[in-house]
Amino acid sequence: MKVPFSYLDRQFADVDGYLKDLKELVQTGDFTLGTPLAEFEREFAQYCCLPHAIGVASGTDALILIMKLLGIGVGDEVITTPMTFIATVGAIAMTGATPVFVDSNNGFVIDADQIEDSITSKTKAILPVHYTGNVADMPRISEISEKYNLILIEDACQAIGASIDKNPVGSWGVAAAYSLHPLKNLNVWGDGGVILTQSAEFADRLRLYRNHGLVNRDYAVVFGHNSRLDTIQAVIGNRLIKEFDIITEKRIENAQRYDLAFAELDGFISIPQRSSRIKNVYHLYMIRVKNRDDLLQHLQQCGVEAKIHYPTPVHMQEAAAYLGYKKGDFPVCELDCQNIITLPAHQHLTEEEINYTIEQVMSFYHRF
Repeated sequence: MKVPFSYLDRQFADVDGYLKDLKELVQTGDFTLGTPLAEFEREFAQYCCLPHAIGVASGTDALILIMKLLGIGVGDEVITTPMTFIATVGAIAMTGATPVFVDSNNGFVIDADQIEDSITSKTKAILPVHYTGNVADMPRISEISEKYNLILIEDACQAIGASIDKNPVGSWGVAAAYSLHPLKNLNVWGDGGVILTQSAEFADRLRLYRNHGLVNRDYAVVFGHNSRLDTIQAVIGNRLIKEFDIITEKRIENAQRYDLAFAELDGFISIPQRSSRIKNVYHLYMIRVKNRDDLLQHLQQCGVEAKIHYPTPVHMQEAAAYLGYKKGDFPVCELDCQNIITLPAHQHLTEEEINYTIEQVMSFYHRF
């Protein structure tokens, strides 16, 4: 049996409805900042329980645009975590600011208790990442940002629909960045991103900045960027967002089935702490395991497309060498990168595929 990590062929097996929607768009010629984009922004904001959504070209651009408009740049430091996809840190570097890392905790998110030790006179912002669909300790991080008068920005690219204490991600900082990449929980047919904010004034500035600073075809009030979410992608998003509750519920259900099954493998598998305060949307179902590389090989040979996200932490990437970090600086993150594995947990898996994945993990560890 093959258990796929990617679900795109299943998600879009019946493509006729999407093509019908796209044909209607093509007939209007409404390709740039079109009506479907405005509709998607309204629906996305409403789903995430925040007032203002601005569609942009990617989740990475979402982070860059937020930081640029908040005045973050050369000479500033931005605190984040090395336990993230490279884009988070790349976005900070693209502004000219310096990324400053803080180790992660048991839930693969930034350890809020270590943040204050990293604050300096150059610190301008804190950028927690809601990694895997889990949520950082935003009440504590918000307290720290207020105490030191720091900008708080959320990287929610993997956490659409997640919350802590029933407060949605994106509601704590000045703004939050989201990704619509094809393998995200809410996805489109290419790159895409969204910025959410509670500030009408900041939303207006973002709408200008993503479109060259133009208020109309002929008049620019600022020099801006070209980072619009394509209307074609918004058409896809408008159809999928109607299914997003079902998508989220199924991912949570699959993760809970894994958690329950793997609990009996204590000593071989370590499941991250699950908090009743947090709605984890499981963009990635990630666990710590013994003999990770052998398990990965076993699963792949059996047809289970397990992955590693990621074997090399950001601070040990060649791109980050100029920051001066070394092996041992962030022990939790570094150990996790040696032991974590990601199992398929998407909404299109069948019961048989979930059971088969569990059986293959069990069979591997029953050898010991």
